[in-house]
Amino acid sequence: MWVRGLGTLSGSESAIRHDWTRAQVRALFDLPFPDLMFQAQTVHRMHFDPRAVQISTLLSIKTGGCPEDCAYCPQAARYNTGLKAHKLLSVAEVIEKATAAKAAGASRFCMGAAWRSPKDREVAQVAEMVEAVKALGLEACATLGMLSGEQAQTLKSAGLDYYNHNLDTAPEIYGDIIHTRDYQDRLDTLGHVRDAGLKTCCGGIVGMGESRGQRAGLLQTLANLPEHPGSVPINRLVQVEGTPLHGTALLDPFEFVRTIAVARLLMPRSVVRLSAGRAEMSEELQALCFLAGANSIFYGEKLLTTGNPDVEADQALFQRLGLVPMAVEIEPGTVHADVTDDASPSACAA
Repeated sequence: MWVRGLGTLSGSESAIRHDWTRAQVRALFDLPFPDLMFQAQTVHRMHFDPRAVQISTLLSIKTGGCPEDCAYCPQAARYNTGLKAHKLLSVAEVIEKATAAKAAGASRFCMGAAWRSPKDREVAQVAEMVEAVKALGLEACATLGMLSGEQAQTLKSAGLDYYNHNLDTAPEIYGDIIHTRDYQDRLDTLGHVRDAGLKTCCGGIVGMGESRGQRAGLLQTLANLPEHPGSVPINRLVQVEGTPLHGTALLDPFEFVRTIAVARLLMPRSVVRLSAGRAEMSEELQALCFLAGANSIFYGEKLLTTGNPDVEADQALFQRLGLVPMAVEIEPGTVHADVTDDASPSACAA
């Protein structure tokens, strides 16, 4: 099969590249919608069961009070969003939430803390949480801000599987969104995470007023990293009153689907996560995203501090679309959840 911008693809030999030009990525974005969807679905089927969706649950373990100035974020202390800051949760509280997440069908448990860069003692506390989550038979993911190499190694030693650190947007407009850290700071943290042997979870946010070319720039940067991220969350901006981006023109839904499809073409073996903003998406839009190559969601009522479709609604949507939870290997030779003919995520909880 010929895929414009990718070359000839056959079987499982779709190109894994790290040398994309902006023009090549933009050409994919500009394809007629039916062609783009067909090509994305074809590549998706080369590497994944098209019915299988990886299910994660995200818990805010330390909420609010962040010193950064990310223009989209209600957790920034400098913005008046009505969010009340909370201290770091206890290990017991995390175990309770992780146990509930597993019972609801999640295979990965993600922990997020509103820090710019955690102290070593805070990383040690999170490492205890990671060990507890792993003991439940779940994959563990954390997003804590910028890490040193030693901190990344501490988390790896505790059993952490993934570390999330998003690039957010294209390099050339990053400074319009965030002023309290540089793009290189994010790349350096990703390097520390890779060097520690952790898998990366890295994506961005669309709908922040960027152009199509700038969306192409975000995906180009992700695809040209030394290793493609294991998970690529594509977030649709959730506008929160009190943040600088509140009132930004809404992104066209089909443009969002195009972004998912191009991410699938550029990073064929990565799990592409339909992430923040799902609460505002119709079921029809979500279905198009799955057809475009999205094969992961966050599951539960909240994503850190913003809403998310609830578990029952997601289960009903999975049943209507014939989708099932993805089989996830937690340890070598141990599978947490099986893909079966039962489309209910809860039916696959271990």
